[in-house]
Amino acid sequence: MNGDSHSLVQAVRGPLMLITLGSLIAMDYFAVYSFWRTWPILIIIFGVLKLLERVASPVPVPPDSRPPGGNAI
Repeated sequence: MNGDSHSLVQAVRGPLMLITLGSLIAMDYFAVYSFWRTWPILIIIFGVLKLLERVASPVPVPPDSRPPGGNAI
């Protein structure tokens, strides 16, 4: 994954959370499942999206360990 994937995950996080929340409220309204039993799904979705964001972020380049202006001994 690259930087474009990172920004994609950030861009869809809000809409996915709202869609999930709306689905859970609709299930509560139609008496499929009550909201108090399904709200942890929001935390799970948020965690998965944060994990995807972390995986998609570019790997930082470590600083050069050699001293400036010379060769390491």
